[in-house]
Amino acid sequence: MLKKLRLFALLIGAAALMSSCALTLPVNATSNPVGNKVGTAKATGYLGYLFFDQDASIQTAAKNGGITKISTVDMKTTNILNLIVTYEVIVTGE
Repeated sequence: MLKKLRLFALLIGAAALMSSCALTLPVNATSNPVGNKVGTAKATGYLGYLFFDQDASIQTAAKNGGITKISTVDMKTTNILNLIVTYEVIVTGE
C-alpha cells in the first residue's frame, strides 16, 4: 500500500511540475484599420524575474511583422510554476 501511495504522490508531483497557464489579454487598440500582418516579440524569464537581454516591446513586434500602422496590441503570458515565464507581444496592422 505504501508503494502505491508513493507512486501516486510522485505522479501528482510530476503533473504539477509540467502544468502551465497561458493568458492572452488585449493591451491597446487604435483607429487604424485591422491589417493582415502580425508581428510578435518574445521574452522568457527564469525564476520569475531573470531575463537575459531580451526584447518583448511593441516596437520590436511591429518591426518583426513589417507593420508601420499598428491596429491592435495583445500580450500573452505563459507561466510554468513561476519558474519559467514567457511574455509575448502580438501586434496586428498594416
